[in-house]
Amino acid sequence: MNKKLFLGMALILVLILCITLIMIKKIKLPLEIRPGKLALSSVLSNQALDSFKKGDLLQAKSLYQRLTSEFPKSSEMMNWQNKLEETNLKLLFSPLLTPQSILYEIKPGDTLTKIAREFKTTVELISKSNNLKEDKILPGRKIKVWTAPFSLVVDKSQNTLILKSDEEVIKTYTVSTGINNSTPVGNFKILNKLINPTWFKTGRVVAPGTPDNILGSRWLGFDLSGYGIHGTTDPTNLGKQITQGCVRMLNSDIEELYDIIPIGTEITIVD
Repeated sequence: MNKKLFLGMALILVLILCITLIMIKKIKLPLEIRPGKLALSSVLSNQALDSFKKGDLLQAKSLYQRLTSEFPKSSEMMNWQNKLEETNLKLLFSPLLTPQSILYEIKPGDTLTKIAREFKTTVELISKSNNLKEDKILPGRKIKVWTAPFSLVVDKSQNTLILKSDEEVIKTYTVSTGINNSTPVGNFKILNKLINPTWFKTGRVVAPGTPDNILGSRWLGFDLSGYGIHGTTDPTNLGKQITQGCVRMLNSDIEELYDIIPIGTEITIVD
């Protein structure tokens, strides 16, 4: 009788153990591991912010990339993404070399315009990333030159414009697009760039800087007549489908973009 009782209790224990193992597999992540994962993301986040504040931008970028890759469901995801893009812009406009740039030695006869044309970048970007206060440059000096191509993607459903370099997202901007889905879809190129553009409205010419000139401080024209990216005199209506077909940005954003992308930059517009 005792032997049967012992066997019965043993079977019950085995059954309980099997059920426990099954439940652990269903949970997948043991409870004791979860605080560890949370602690790791917190440590990395603090390290990234500290690196950013100290000016170690390459380290900050690496840490923010790791955070956005390994913890995509974190409540801090949006904050990390914003900090990553802020770091990208600081790197772009700093003398620090990155895999997308080179250290170029100025040769006799070089000008900033010539160097920019050779590497398909802009004079403004070369000047900003090397803290150049004037166009005069001396042979023998070494300067940072961004060599990776830029591209733009406009998503009409989200009213966003994404600046990329070699397919890496550099920054995401909020924009406005055409009312009644009037912004054209397809692949285009930046054909021309203007500072303080005149608006040739049907029947009249609207001078730059006047309240009626809705183009704002910059114009990046497409190779499709009448369409382009421009600033705005009404920043409160960004993020909506409200324009006559162009892509509208904050003046500060279009001025930033104007300095970065050269003529010939490819732009893709999707629904």
